[in-house]
Amino acid sequence: MDALITAATTADERRRGAKIAVLPVGSFEQHGDHLPLTTDTVVASLIAQRIATDYDLFLLPPITLSCSHEHAHTPGTVSISAATLYAVINDIWKSLQASGVPGLLIVNGHGGNYVLSNVVQEANTTGPRVALFPVREDWHQAREDASLESSGAEDMHGGELEVSLLRHGAPHLVRDGIEGDDHAAPDRPHLLTLGMAGYTTNGIIGTPSLGTATKGKAILDSLSKSAAAHLAILGGR
Repeated sequence: MDALITAATTADERRRGAKIAVLPVGSFEQHGDHLPLTTDTVVASLIAQRIATDYDLFLLPPITLSCSHEHAHTPGTVSISAATLYAVINDIWKSLQASGVPGLLIVNGHGGNYVLSNVVQEANTTGPRVALFPVREDWHQAREDASLESSGAEDMHGGELEVSLLRHGAPHLVRDGIEGDDHAAPDRPHLLTLGMAGYTTNGIIGTPSLGTATKGKAILDSLSKSAAAHLAILGGR
């Protein structure tokens, strides 16, 4: 994780003069027996770092605890409430505004952080200042560009996409044995009620055996391109 956290100094940011900050939001939750609890944080950080580098933006350190209540039954998972995450994001944005950075791109690596959509909607009532990334269309484009074999519905948690990103950006975090963790549960109508325990016994919903570093690089390339439209709306360079 050290390589994914900014090492910039205040002098670096003064010279950069960015008007948009990039905030990775991950989670600390189970991803089966062969992926780290920090998987979503690593994913969000890889994407945020790539965007910040490509567009010369102000990279913030990741939020590592979020809303992982659907995984509460599994050892290692730690959550904060939606209200707390909402408050933290708002406080960060207010602090950025006070320091002369009016725009914020939130890079969300965990699908259970539903409250982030509300944060963004409310922040933009007086004009576009905050964006949530990637949205469904961005993920779909990335899957297509990277020639992923599974769909978003099939590959929900700890599968092809996440393993590909980790194999590319943090291969040391993928433990031996991940190839045997494939688990199918494409229909999950009661996920909010039953949690992940209602649909998987090994913590995975997807096909991690299909993940490759080549796909991971292609995913990041695609997402970086997709970010341009979001940044343009925020008034970015």
